[in-house]
Amino acid sequence: MALDEVINNISEGAQVKARELSAEAEKERAAILKQADDKVAAKRLAQQKELEVALKRLKQQEISSAELEAKRVILNAKKDILDKSFQVALDSLLNMDEGNRGRMYRKILEGGKTVIKAPKVYCPRGESKLISGVSGLGSIIETDMEAGVILEDASGIVRLDYRFRVLLESVWDKELKNVSNILFG
Repeated sequence: MALDEVINNISEGAQVKARELSAEAEKERAAILKQADDKVAAKRLAQQKELEVALKRLKQQEISSAELEAKRVILNAKKDILDKSFQVALDSLLNMDEGNRGRMYRKILEGGKTVIKAPKVYCPRGESKLISGVSGLGSIIETDMEAGVILEDASGIVRLDYRFRVLLESVWDKELKNVSNILFG
């Protein structure tokens, strides 16, 4: 019985040792799994933060892009309104009645004669009658041109262009900011 007892003791000791080793291995396995889970959770959290930052940046880019597009659309609309306003003003000048056009021509000629003495005057066909009563002019030549007059000195070197389109463009360029403020505030 002594041998059985020794075998039982050894067997019990081995089983205890096996249980201890198994428990220790289980603890180690649990620690390794916990460590792996912690690493996965940390990576997941880092990736989530990167994703949130990327989404936030993308959203901001989309907002900025939309704001720029809206500004472009508004600027194009304002430009169209300004272009139409210019055209309406030009049309009203080009289509004004003969009485007003004659008065305008006489005012232009009075001012132009102070720059060019006895100027040669170019005017649209059929409109020389509107300026025929103005004294101090050289010759009056009718030509194919828009409404307005062009004054030229005797040598042909100096020309003053007082066509209505040119005058309006000059005033428009100088006053564009004021016109824009009136139209758009």
